[in-house]
Amino acid sequence: MLQPGKNVLIAGATGYLGQRLIKAYAEADYSVRALARAPEKLCGLGDYLDDIFVGEATKPASVEGCCDGIDLVVSALGVTRQKDGLTYEEVDYGANRNLLDEALRAGVQRFTYIHVLNAEQMPGSDMARAKAKFASDLQNAAIASTIIRPSGFFSDLMEILQMAQAGRVYLFGDGQSRMSPIDGSDLAQLCVRVSHDGCEQVEAGGPQTFTQDEIARLAFQVLNKPPAITHIPLYVGKAGVALAKLLGFRSVAGPIEFFLSASALDMSAPPNGERLLKDAFQAGLN
Repeated sequence: MLQPGKNVLIAGATGYLGQRLIKAYAEADYSVRALARAPEKLCGLGDYLDDIFVGEATKPASVEGCCDGIDLVVSALGVTRQKDGLTYEEVDYGANRNLLDEALRAGVQRFTYIHVLNAEQMPGSDMARAKAKFASDLQNAAIASTIIRPSGFFSDLMEILQMAQAGRVYLFGDGQSRMSPIDGSDLAQLCVRVSHDGCEQVEAGGPQTFTQDEIARLAFQVLNKPPAITHIPLYVGKAGVALAKLLGFRSVAGPIEFFLSASALDMSAPPNGERLLKDAFQAGLN
C-alpha cells in the first residue's frame, strides 16, 4: 500500500543494481513500485514490492501513469549489454528522458539518477555521452534531483576474474589508472541515504581504491595462481573498437569503448560501504 511521502518507483528494476535498490528502499520502510518490461524477472522479490508497473520506458505511451502517487523516482535504467538492438541513445538517454517527463507530469518530488563517474570526460564513449546528456536534462528540469556517480561495480570486474581463471588478464593502458569499485548492495544503501538527505551530486566509491594492475593481481591471488598480465596500448584498443563498429558488432564495441575511456582517467571516488572486492571474487568462484 502506498504511503504519503515514502513512495518510490524503481526503474531498471530487474537489473543487477535495480534488484538491490528494491530491497534497500523496502528495508528503509518505503513503499516500492517497480517499473519492469519483464516482470517475471522480479520473482523472489515479492516480499519487497508493493506494486509492479509493466512498461517499456523507451516507449512513452507504455509508461503513462507509472509515476502517479510516487514521491521519488530512482532510475538505474541503462544498457548493460546491447543484446536487444537498442542503442545507448535510446535507453540511457531516451528511456530516462521519457521517465523524467512522466515524473514531471505526475508532480514527483525528486528524481534520483544512477549516472557514472567522469562521464563528461569521456566524449568518445557512446554510453557515457548518452548518460551525460540525460544528467544535463535532469539538472535543468523543474524537479529536485540527486545524481549519483559510482566509480564502478564489483559485478563489472568479474570479467577480470574470468580472464584470470583462463590464465591471463588483458588490460588497456599501463594498468596504473585507479578506480574505487563498489558492491551493488552498498551503493543501493547509499542511494537511500542521499535521496532522503536531498543531496544533489554524489561521487561513490567502495571502501578500497585499486589500480587496474592491483585488481588483476587480486584476482590471481584469490585463484592462488601467479599473475600473468598483458597491457594493450590504448591506441590499439581504439582501433579495435572502430573496426568492431564498422563491422556492426556494436554489442561488443560499446562496453569496450567505455572501459577504454575509463582506463585513461582516474576513476577513484570517496569511500562508501563495507563489502570488499576480494570477497566478491571469492564468491564468484562458487
